[in-house]
Amino acid sequence: MISIIRNINLKNEVLAGITVALALVPEVIAFAFVAGIDPLIGLHASVIIGLCAAIFGGRPGMISGAAGSVAVVFVALVARHGVEYLFATVVLMGLIQILTGVFKLGKFARMIPHPVILGFVNGLAIVIFLAQLNQFKVDGKLMQGAQLYVMVALVLLTMAIVHFLPKFTKAIPASLVGIVVTTGLAMWLNKVGIHMPNVKEFAKGGISGGLPQFHIPNLPINLETLEIIVPFAVTAALVGLIESLLTLSLVDDLTDTRGQGNRECIGQGIGNLLNGFMGGTGGCAMIGQSIVNITSNGRGRLSGIATALSLLSFVLFGSKIIEIIPLAALVGVMFMVVIETFAWDSLKLRKKVPTKDIVIILIVAVITVLHDLALAVIIGVIISALIFAWEKGKKIGARIEVREDGVKIYRLDGPLFFGSAVSFKEIFTPKEDPKEVYIDFANSHISDHSAIEAINAITEKYSELGKKIHLKHLSPDCLVLLKNAEEIIEVNVFEDPQYHVADDSLA
Repeated sequence: MISIIRNINLKNEVLAGITVALALVPEVIAFAFVAGIDPLIGLHASVIIGLCAAIFGGRPGMISGAAGSVAVVFVALVARHGVEYLFATVVLMGLIQILTGVFKLGKFARMIPHPVILGFVNGLAIVIFLAQLNQFKVDGKLMQGAQLYVMVALVLLTMAIVHFLPKFTKAIPASLVGIVVTTGLAMWLNKVGIHMPNVKEFAKGGISGGLPQFHIPNLPINLETLEIIVPFAVTAALVGLIESLLTLSLVDDLTDTRGQGNRECIGQGIGNLLNGFMGGTGGCAMIGQSIVNITSNGRGRLSGIATALSLLSFVLFGSKIIEIIPLAALVGVMFMVVIETFAWDSLKLRKKVPTKDIVIILIVAVITVLHDLALAVIIGVIISALIFAWEKGKKIGARIEVREDGVKIYRLDGPLFFGSAVSFKEIFTPKEDPKEVYIDFANSHISDHSAIEAINAITEKYSELGKKIHLKHLSPDCLVLLKNAEEIIEVNVFEDPQYHVADDSLA
């Protein structure tokens, strides 16, 4: 802990934490309404997971809370079964995330293709932007007249302060200054008859409350309960980890450092496990608030701790002050987050990267906006993998030689796997080939069972024609699987590469 304190600026960390907590309040309240739960459940959850992720997580400077991507997963659960089932689901969600980290599965997030990450970032920026537009409505209807003009003016003022103040001084977070200045103006405008909606009105009664209380979910422990909560828990755990690990990757890029994905899974899991037993909803890393923190000079774990404790102090002691903050100030801060989040360079990539990558970016962004993050990333990864397999599958070929003694040699080039199995079979002409044929795998390798079956099919064709075929430079592991060709395979033991085939019979 001493080494951590030495390497951080205490003032910057605390001020950044306070700023993030202010921006977090309306977001958490809005997401609580989406899930159909009391706003205090969301606020308490943000305190707990924010604190746990900051202390135990793998990415200093990243902010966690009751995020909207997870809240959406719980809408149907709460509507059908109530909050007690929500608490139990969050407990199981946390356990799944902890196990993901323990078994070091978080590393697979590093395999997500860059176009998928760009699509996720752009889609999330659009989602954040669209969510702010609701603040321009009163009783479900768009503001009119002077109120609308003043709202827009205050939003622009906040954005201007956040953008230009750092050019003059970075002693105080620009977002915090923007919130304070805009709040002062809104209070004056209220006195002259122009009312600006504030946090208290948005929360429908305020955010005042007590400490989170230990609470064991009150529901029957049986198979029927598990059948209800398991699908929601798995989905929420997946959504939470994907958003957290992608946010971790983004913060890595912003800070030129590297977080620990598996440790972050454990930190998120601990937070959600405690949330379930403290009457809280599920949460994960929040990209918008994380960017607010980074741009406010919050770099260490202390900024995340300060965010959680500031949020708790708002609920316990400072609700009267927080409730007067106009929504215009917070909308302005979040609009700046949108500008910072959106990968504007991706708009210039049309002629610089392959068309398939542009398509993937667009697909992931659209699905993120219309559905949810987890589905968008999964579909993006699947499309990327299929395109990769298709491209690699087309690259297998062979250099064909005929020796003086009439023996024909196929020297393969390229990987042999499910994507190239068909192309591999098309290389050979068994009926036209001589009585003796060699297939040389020196510049190729076998990757899966589809490749083994393709080899078996070719050797059977030559065998049926009474022709002798030799397969050279195959790993001894492959011989276990080449059952149909055992008697006609010739292996050069001295030159064979030692690699393993991914197949169940070798497991």
